[in-house]
Amino acid sequence: MSKHTKIIIITVMIIAVIIPSLITGCSLRKMTDIGSDIYRSINKDNSDDKKKSDKNDASKDKGNEGSSGVETITYRDVEGNEFVMDVDPDVKKHDYDLSKLKHREGSDKISFDDGKYTIRKGVDVSHHNGVVDWEKVKKAGYTFAFLRLGYRGYGKDGQLMVDREFQSSFKRARAAGMKLGVYFFSQAINEKEAVEEAKLVLRELNNSKLDLPVVFDPENIKNDEARTDNVDGDQFTKNTLAFSKVIKEAGYKPAIYCNMHWEDQMLDLGQLSDLPIWYADYCAKPQTPYRFTFWQYSESGKVDGISGNADLNVWFVKTGKNK
Repeated sequence: MSKHTKIIIITVMIIAVIIPSLITGCSLRKMTDIGSDIYRSINKDNSDDKKKSDKNDASKDKGNEGSSGVETITYRDVEGNEFVMDVDPDVKKHDYDLSKLKHREGSDKISFDDGKYTIRKGVDVSHHNGVVDWEKVKKAGYTFAFLRLGYRGYGKDGQLMVDREFQSSFKRARAAGMKLGVYFFSQAINEKEAVEEAKLVLRELNNSKLDLPVVFDPENIKNDEARTDNVDGDQFTKNTLAFSKVIKEAGYKPAIYCNMHWEDQMLDLGQLSDLPIWYADYCAKPQTPYRFTFWQYSESGKVDGISGNADLNVWFVKTGKNK
C-alpha cells in the first residue's frame, strides 16, 4: 500500500469519527387563516445531508459547536426536514429555564415557573373560529387573546380585508375581561404595502386601548401561487420595519410573529431587536435559542367557548421582584 493511499484512508476514517450527530425538535407549524399550509419546504432534497444519527438529549438542548467555532443547533420543520442553524451571537437569547416547563407535545396542559418567569394562558382567533363565547374562555383559565384584525389576500390583487368577526369579538372579549392584542396576516411585497396594512389596522382600532402588541404576521403560501413567492428575507425584514414604524408612531407596541424557519432563513433578527416576538412551535418545548415573549404551542387545542380546534399560547411574564 502506498503512502498516498494510507493518507487517504486515514483521512476518511478521521472524517467519519468527527462528524457531529444530533437530532432535535419536533413538528413545527405556523397558523393559517386562509385555509392553506403556509410553510415552504426549504431544500428538502438536501436536508438528508444535515440529518444526524446521535439522538442524545444533551445535544438537543445545548447545541453543538461547529468546526468554525460557531454554535449550531438542529431543528425540524413541519415536514420532518432537519436543518442546522448557526446561532447568531449578536441576537439576544431568552433566559427561561425550560427545564421547569411542564408540557407534553400535543397536550393542552402546560405550566411553568422558574422563579424569574411564569406564564399566562391565551388563545388567538379569527372568523374561522366562529362566534367565540369569551365568558367561557375566561372561566376556562385563558386570560389573553390575539384577534386577527385583518389580512391581505395572497392572490395577485392582494386585496386588503378586515376579519368579519373582529369588531364584535373585540368588544365581547373586552367585556369578558380578556387582555387583548391583534395581528395582521400580511402579504405585502414591499414597504409601501406594509404601510398600507398598518394604516388599515389603525383605522379599525380607532384609538382603542390594547394590552398586548399589534403583531405583523408575514407568510409564505405553500401549494398555491402567492404574491409573496418571490419576496426574500431582506424584503420581509424591511416590510416588518415599515409596518412597525407606523404602528409605533400611533402609540401602539408592534411585534413580529415567526417560527424557527423564519428566524433561521428569512428574517434578520438583528434589525428587529426592539420588537417582541410571538414564536410558533408545536413542540414539547420551544426550539429557538432566541428571545421571545409569547409562544404559540398548539393549533389543535380544545377550549370551552371556542368551536373546533383552537390555537393555544402562553405569555412569559416576570414574577415578583424580577418585574
